[in-house]
Amino acid sequence: MTPSQDLDTSTDPDMDLEGYGNSESDPLDQLPGEVEMSLFDHLEELRQRIFYALIALAVGVIGCFFAVKPIVQLLEIPAHGVKFLQLAPGEYFFVSVKVAGYSGLVLASPFVLYQIIQFVLPGLTRRERRLLIPVMLGSSVLFAAGLLFAYVLLIPAALNFFISYGADVVEQLWSIDKYFEFVLLLLFSVGLAFQIPVIQLLLGALGIISSQKMLSGWRYVIIGSVVLGAILTPSTDPFTQSLLAGAVLGLYFGGIGMVKLVGK
Repeated sequence: MTPSQDLDTSTDPDMDLEGYGNSESDPLDQLPGEVEMSLFDHLEELRQRIFYALIALAVGVIGCFFAVKPIVQLLEIPAHGVKFLQLAPGEYFFVSVKVAGYSGLVLASPFVLYQIIQFVLPGLTRRERRLLIPVMLGSSVLFAAGLLFAYVLLIPAALNFFISYGADVVEQLWSIDKYFEFVLLLLFSVGLAFQIPVIQLLLGALGIISSQKMLSGWRYVIIGSVVLGAILTPSTDPFTQSLLAGAVLGLYFGGIGMVKLVGK
């Protein structure tokens, strides 16, 4: 073999590209079982997923409406000692619809999340798929924990403040519509606020922000948690606001720990 032939073989671009690709490609960044789909196919699948999610939501809402009385009684427990009034014709009916809507959304959310996962799954790499289940599961658990925290601690504390503030001046007769507007809004606001660690984990896993960067902004987080506590808790007592602010801070620093555990 002549030197020129040896040079041609060693500098073959096909060999270099193949070797480079094998050394650099990461199986976790590949799409498993990739299937080409047209835009029409994507839109058709999206339509089907939305249809299935709406069916599940309708079934959940209708089911909760037929069983709304125990749900209403459960949500009235934190306001012990208070009598509720129907101040307009049909007020309790519309309250029942509202309670059934929120309750049905909670019941149908696992199936709705499943439909979302099935739609986005083909476009995710193996690495992203490994994050999907922990993120979805953690989000569901944290949302449920937020509802429980609001129901057991936050709502009773806020209502006790309102009751004790005017106990010697006014009789506690509340509009049932205003009460449930207050309770349902607070429940779901706190449930959403409990998603902070999930957002942090996603940002860290995608390399958008590191745990060190999150920790360096602790001063702004403290201010933000106090502001969030003041916004989400309608009562003006510092105890109720401190409960939510403390929970938000605990979730934020817990999220930093989770990001650090995954090496980010």
